[in-house]
Amino acid sequence: MKQKNTVMLSILIVTMIFSFGISSAFSQVTDKDNNVYQTVTIGTQEWLVENLNVEHYQNGDVIPQVQDAAEWKKLTTGAWCYYENNTENGKTYGKLYNWYAVTDSRGLAPEGWHIPGDAEFTILDEFLGGRDVSGGKMRTTTLWEKEKGGTNESGFTALPGGYCDESGKYKFIGKYGCFWSSTQNNTIAAWIRELHHNITDVKRDTYHKRCGLSVRCVKD
Repeated sequence: MKQKNTVMLSILIVTMIFSFGISSAFSQVTDKDNNVYQTVTIGTQEWLVENLNVEHYQNGDVIPQVQDAAEWKKLTTGAWCYYENNTENGKTYGKLYNWYAVTDSRGLAPEGWHIPGDAEFTILDEFLGGRDVSGGKMRTTTLWEKEKGGTNESGFTALPGGYCDESGKYKFIGKYGCFWSSTQNNTIAAWIRELHHNITDVKRDTYHKRCGLSVRCVKD
């Protein structure tokens, strides 16, 4: 974790130098498992620049890891997985959480932070020039297949971690970066933001609450 944090900090410093003023500050935050994350201020918001990787809620309760697809597709409570159940993917992309973990009252985010609502993602999109261009400004310049237009100008450092669908199937690592909001659309789906490897757009969409997606946090 120390080596990873050193690398991420180096990337962030370079981003600050070349970001033309979009990102104004950075710091660190620690989660319940003592994982340390870099943060970046973009406009009026401060964001994690790494995907969440915690295994405990804020009250200390364990968040279950579910590796069996048959079990995953029945879930109505919080859980997480690694992409294709591979811990090596977790080292780069963090954990994939279902929406029930995101909104669990025990708290998924580090103290003083929360999972952004749909409106908070909209603030970020608009600050970066709108959803048709903000994706390119949020994506890293590496790891994405057929990378097009990614500059990480914002310092958000979005990674293509793919996702686990509601039936437990893994999809689109290297191509998609999918992030939960805490805002539900209806009883079975919630709003997300989806970045693609070959366009500069950010897609505002809804996914089934059982899907496993990456999670970023924003400061309270």
